Amino acid sequence: MEKITECMDNKRYALRVFLDLKKAFDTVNHEILLKKLEKYGFRGVVLEWLKSYVGNRQQYVQINEYKSNLMDIACGVPQGSVLGPKMFIMYLNDICRVSEILKFVIFADDTNILCAGGELPQVLEMITQELTILKKWFDINKLSLNLDKTKFMLFGNQKKNIKVEICVDNVYLERLNEIKFLGVIIDHKLCWKPHITYVRGKLARGIAVLGKAKHMLDQKALHILYCALLLPYMSYCVEVWGNTYKSNTQTITTIIQKRAIRLINNVGYRDHTNALFVKMQAIKFQDLVKLKTAQIMYKVRNKLLPKEICKLFIEREGGYNLRGKWNLKIQSARTTLRT
Repeated sequence: MEKITECMDNKRYALRVFLDLKKAFDTVNHEILLKKLEKYGFRGVVLEWLKSYVGNRQQYVQINEYKSNLMDIACGVPQGSVLGPKMFIMYLNDICRVSEILKFVIFADDTNILCAGGELPQVLEMITQELTILKKWFDINKLSLNLDKTKFMLFGNQKKNIKVEICVDNVYLERLNEIKFLGVIIDHKLCWKPHITYVRGKLARGIAVLGKAKHMLDQKALHILYCALLLPYMSYCVEVWGNTYKSNTQTITTIIQKRAIRLINNVGYRDHTNALFVKMQAIKFQDLVKLKTAQIMYKVRNKLLPKEICKLFIEREGGYNLRGKWNLKIQSARTTLRT
């Protein structure tokens, strides 16, 4: 998000492509995987262990009492295992070397790329050329890029009817104005309204469960339900989307969360909730946003986050030992997107 807001703040075009792989974990080539592991330093006995782990496996299909014959597994990594995802990550790891222009964001098989530039035709030409090269890399590594499900998004305040086309292998990619990536709905203007609407819907379902369960469960059990059904949606990535305008999140703060707290404590609809929050040791939504943001700042200060994230924050200049000595520098921005 930082890369996108930086481009928008500098009046540049930011185009992000969300790649889709067909059966990514099931199509990993064992021979290529073992060669990559060897380059990463897996040698001798350890490499033989991993070779034995991915190979020498068989599978069959059973329907009721009928079983098929055993067949060897020629490719893929075991899903549901500890080593499976790690092997896939190492298999995909060198994709970042394919292009020096594109910025990659990879989480397991969820991969997206960013291309930025000052002129839209230039950006479209670059992304088309780089995607063609990327498609060849997938083919060489025996991975299938599903172009029909690969989408792209152009960020900024451009008009929706502006004609933007990206064609790879005679397939035109679909353009979206919003997409769900790792559980967060991102829209092309970064206003976070679609994601907040999604969160409100999840919270409303959780409150419906609390309303039915309050007749059967005690306060402690209802609090556990609150922590399981509502709190995860309010806290997940809230340091990113929760710092938007308060008017966007007002319904979560003033209506939904307070409604849940009143249900847990079995009080009236108009009763004040401040004392109830203290009694339950629960944190209000706006305070939760500040807490999550402060935790990020603490991790940056103590270098507990990846280097690429820590580099986004700059130390304050000046040698005076004042109260704000340990504060990070607030970068200047043209728009409100980066505040």
